[in-house]
Amino acid sequence: MSHRLAVAAFFVLAGNWARAAPAPEVADPAIVRIVAQVSVDRLKADDTRLVAFGTRNTFSENLGDQRGVFAARAWIADQFREIAKKSGGRMTVAYDGYIQKADGKRIPRDVEISSVVATLKGDEPGSRTYVMSSHYDSRNSDNADATLDAPGADDNGSGTSAVLEAARVLAAAPLHATVIFATYDSEEQGLFGSAHHAQTLKTADIDIQGDLNNDIIGASVGDNGEKNPDQVRIFSQALISGADSARVNVLGNENDSPSRELARFVQETGDRYGQGFHGELIFRADRFLRGGDHESFNDAGFPAIRFTEPVENFAHQHQTVRTDNRVEYGDLAKFMDFDYLARVTRYNVSVLASLAMGPGRPADAAILTKDLDNKTSLSWSTVPNAARYEIVRRKTSDAVWSNATDAGTATSITLSFSKDNWLFGIRAVDAHGHRGVVAFPTPQR
Repeated sequence: MSHRLAVAAFFVLAGNWARAAPAPEVADPAIVRIVAQVSVDRLKADDTRLVAFGTRNTFSENLGDQRGVFAARAWIADQFREIAKKSGGRMTVAYDGYIQKADGKRIPRDVEISSVVATLKGDEPGSRTYVMSSHYDSRNSDNADATLDAPGADDNGSGTSAVLEAARVLAAAPLHATVIFATYDSEEQGLFGSAHHAQTLKTADIDIQGDLNNDIIGASVGDNGEKNPDQVRIFSQALISGADSARVNVLGNENDSPSRELARFVQETGDRYGQGFHGELIFRADRFLRGGDHESFNDAGFPAIRFTEPVENFAHQHQTVRTDNRVEYGDLAKFMDFDYLARVTRYNVSVLASLAMGPGRPADAAILTKDLDNKTSLSWSTVPNAARYEIVRRKTSDAVWSNATDAGTATSITLSFSKDNWLFGIRAVDAHGHRGVVAFPTPQR
């Protein structure tokens, strides 16, 4: 075949791909079985044990082996070590710690900050890695008080219990990607534990393709009495750190940061396995006047999202245990909904399993912009374990991807849709039909 005929044949194929609608992804029975192992009773037992340490304030590190943050740290590490026995040697457990110097503000004295990190190795070369995170420290009305109780049942015993349970049910699963299960210290003082760990991962050049942070995921009733047992919020950052606003205005990608693409994947995947449980996309990094450990990953340049219950009860957060004017304050276990916590945990597990068992995000995704035309030319690099690729697209005014085109095994394609009118993304699909996170293409002239 001549070069001219070969080129013509390519564009005919490209046109056929443009008309091909890929089959929708269905629930993987293996992932369904893993999700079904999540136990309400274990979640309740873990949360209850964390509350029993009395306080997990960052400055309670020297209160012995039954009370305080380091007593909780030792217990969490013991749980991970027991879980690791089921991993066939793939899971290791370590502390990530350092001395935080006093700053005259939220850190009144030098203090050791120490997080607990369990790493479950996948079989894929190259260290593609996902993180499921929480913080295990707690506080009462005084952020520096290490004497009075700070039960922290929901904030954030709930997230820590979810991370432990996810590690339990995934420890023996065959994973391609590496998964880190992290419980951070000193979130309440300013995200110190997660900031240290995220920077450590960045310095080590670990390919972190997503952090699923869980913080306040254990109650289904808000302070206004509103009940939301079937929903969880998914927060995600718009622009990556240091983004060029002028460039963003030209590209129109203010809603397509790696964190936003991760959030879309999380919702689509979690809803597929959720059995009526739904993730709500919130297009902002976090709530007003609050923050979370996912922001440490954002600051390090990694995609990250936060799970939080739909409507919070602020009388049960950051409050010393007491009753004032017949209002009961304090983050107590009796205000928890453990069935709800189990649903959020299952949602996490389905997403994490899909990420780690499926293909990664395409690298070097590019959109060719050297010509004035009404077409779109895309290219990308091959992805390990990918059997084919899909091009997704949506109108610039849409929130989620609305169309998909099968690109076969090619790593480039030209479509008849105008790059000026549509937004495009590329995702990998493996032989089992698992779809990966979408990569948003950068312009290439």
